Amino acid sequence: MPPDTLGQHGPPLDVTPLGEGEAEDLLRGICFKTGPPRTVGVELEWLVHDRDQPEVVVPPERLRAAADAVRATALDASLTFEPGGQLELSSRPAGSLMACVDTTAADLVSVRDTLGRAGLALAGIGVDPWHPPRRLLREPRYDAMEAALDRTGPAGRAMMCTSASVQVCLDAGEEEPGPLGYGRRWQLGHLLGAVLVAVFANSPYRHGRRTGWRSSRQALWADLDPARSLAPEGRLAPRDAWASHVLATSVMCVRSEDGPWAVPEGLTFRDWIRGGGPRPPVRADLDYHLTTLFPPVRPRGHLELRMIDAQSGTDGWLVPLAVTTAMFDDPEAAETVYRTVKPLAETAGLASAPRNPLWTAAARDGLSDPELAAAAAVCFRAALEALPRMGASDHVLATVAAFEERYVARGRCPADDLPDPAQAPYGKGLAR
Repeated sequence: MPPDTLGQHGPPLDVTPLGEGEAEDLLRGICFKTGPPRTVGVELEWLVHDRDQPEVVVPPERLRAAADAVRATALDASLTFEPGGQLELSSRPAGSLMACVDTTAADLVSVRDTLGRAGLALAGIGVDPWHPPRRLLREPRYDAMEAALDRTGPAGRAMMCTSASVQVCLDAGEEEPGPLGYGRRWQLGHLLGAVLVAVFANSPYRHGRRTGWRSSRQALWADLDPARSLAPEGRLAPRDAWASHVLATSVMCVRSEDGPWAVPEGLTFRDWIRGGGPRPPVRADLDYHLTTLFPPVRPRGHLELRMIDAQSGTDGWLVPLAVTTAMFDDPEAAETVYRTVKPLAETAGLASAPRNPLWTAAARDGLSDPELAAAAAVCFRAALEALPRMGASDHVLATVAAFEERYVARGRCPADDLPDPAQAPYGKGLAR
């Protein structure tokens, strides 16, 4: 979840009421910024645990002290902490895959060293396997978010406070049609998404017990308010689909200078523009509304792919970043992957991701699903062939190849390697 970059308090600077046509034009213009794909970024969320006893709850004051120490560290990426104390590193847009890898890896060394001096460590798992949700951040945004998400059940709190991911950020693509065109890349993100869920599923436990899902994190997303977490209507052009989706989605909160933020029920942003809210919305309200939508592929000028579980180990995050970038930005790989996943996704029916049968199978079964396993094998081969063309280092190539051999070639995913959380060595092997 991105932080509230507009500030937690205070009225918006621009108080001019926003018109419906103006809102539609803004959404069509700002969410797909087109041009040849050149930049890549990554957002890495991590669980933070005691280095030696990760199954023991870390007191809030200890987490806060560690957070202050990490914030004082010179980093290239921006650093935020999620409501449950998860740490998030968001890289700056980099001009190449390797530039993104190198700067992020250097930042992680600094973060791990700082946390290590406090006896803490990062754990790359999609959902905390030990602890129930515990919200540490008491801010108006998260108070409102919790109240809104509670209306559809407990999945919202679990998502806010116990989940972690690898989010790959890629340019929207070229204006013209073709393998690198923004329309094709938008479609590819949704078609490929289930394969990425299955390949990188890494959250089979919650509350110390097996859930029946390889990706319990993805199961949580599917249980959220569907208007907020589903993909937009697929029959419309991307810009029209996204603009319609944003305005038809309910407003999570109405910010206020003083006191708690209002949490209206059933008020869409379009209804708000038409006079249904406590005050007229302004441009800053639309910008904020966009940060409260959580589809699997979120257009923010670039494309943010949000369906990948956090990965275990020091270099586990490298694999989804490198593979996904190769499958999108190398024209030959992009065409191969598109042709591979399009027929597979078309058999899943009309339900929108992440609730259609293909995504459900990916989250539940991982690569033990034979169709997903076959598609993943083709996609990984295409990515491995593309990475040398993109200047990937020997270390990146070896890391991806090792993952392919250990998991994809055997129809397995990282969740299949995670032992029972009750076993003592479990946490020590993941907290790194």
